[in-house]
Amino acid sequence: MLIEFTVKNFRSIRDEALLSMVKGARKELEDTNVLQINDAPASLNPLLRSAVIYGSNAAGKTNLLRALAAMQSLVVGSHQRPPNEALPVTPFLMSSKARTSPSEFEIHFIVDKVRYQYGVAVDQQQVHEEWLFAFPKGKSQKWFHRERSPDQTGTQTKFGDKLKGEKELWERVTRPNGLLLATAAQLNSEQLTPIYNWFANKLKIAVGKESWNQQPLFTISLLEQQQQARVLRFMQAADFAIAGLSLREMDGEHLNAITQNMPPQLKALLTSQLGSSKGMQILTQHQTQEGDTIEMGLGDESDGTQKMFCYAGPWMDTLAQGNIMVVDELHDNLHPLLVQYLVEMFHNPEINRQGAQLIFTTHETSILNQDLFRRDQIWFCEREQDQATHLYPLSDFAVRKGTENIERGYLSGRYGALPFLKEISDAFGEEHGA
Repeated sequence: MLIEFTVKNFRSIRDEALLSMVKGARKELEDTNVLQINDAPASLNPLLRSAVIYGSNAAGKTNLLRALAAMQSLVVGSHQRPPNEALPVTPFLMSSKARTSPSEFEIHFIVDKVRYQYGVAVDQQQVHEEWLFAFPKGKSQKWFHRERSPDQTGTQTKFGDKLKGEKELWERVTRPNGLLLATAAQLNSEQLTPIYNWFANKLKIAVGKESWNQQPLFTISLLEQQQQARVLRFMQAADFAIAGLSLREMDGEHLNAITQNMPPQLKALLTSQLGSSKGMQILTQHQTQEGDTIEMGLGDESDGTQKMFCYAGPWMDTLAQGNIMVVDELHDNLHPLLVQYLVEMFHNPEINRQGAQLIFTTHETSILNQDLFRRDQIWFCEREQDQATHLYPLSDFAVRKGTENIERGYLSGRYGALPFLKEISDAFGEEHGA
């Protein structure tokens, strides 16, 4: 489970930004929106099942999620990265000092009931600093701290006594643009491999305007495994009038004929190779007024139906495995009630039994209410005058419990994080003036 994530000097985020999943002192929605962690250390506060991030366009919401994706990529891609390949970070460019400083990431999380604190400071060429602390039974243990040497010619690593293994080998073979955590995991460190696997397997991140179109293969694999009923229940619970789902193999000629005039993304979806030399067409079945069944290609369904199909597999897997789902612009192509439906799955203890968490950005304000979210689950991104992102929670404000209309307060500017709109006439210049 994710406890908190901190980023500094990454894209529009100049100063330290902290996203916390730690429950605050207030008691609202504790039975649904708060994780009950069995056998958790007494020092660990309860965690939240979800967090939603609001803000105007270009305020930095997506960059916060990109920062988490960048940290994941730094870890998971470390051992495959060539020595001279640039690291996937971009500093805050509006400041000369920030442009020449490393980007910093730190994350606190739980693996096998132990809390860990892991962080890195990197620029595009090299790792400047890397650290890992463990907190078994709530007590701090330094496992390693790696940093650039004073002469900037290499790195020096100080290991703690509680970390076992071939430490000298790990340090020697870790490249300047690689991470010691990933190197040790690839060399089968018993203690560090579960931490590496948390980054590789527990974080499920979909960031970018068309990110949902990159998700269908998992759902398709469920259909290949004869799990149509699971996917169908997911779709039907969201009130889609679909009676059945199936896959059809197509030969090359049929495939080319069907996809000839399709948009590139949909064509890529239908021609994805699934362990077969032939393409796969996704079919939906519908009942006619006369009681007959007709088939349609997924591409003939609405954008919302296609998106829900793409989400079905990852959503169900995340809830079943207790993963962390991170989604940018969850509302795209979805009715507000469908957005609420997806969020409520994470808040339902009967569905979310494994401690899964959801972090997402949205512009959908109809779900911005105290019936769905606690105040410490709602976050805002605001772009300051110097173009830097400022992240802050609703819990920073005095909000009347249960009675204050949060949506109205947000849209009226009470909490900030709104675009600064000029008069419409200003957008057209003097030639359109009176």
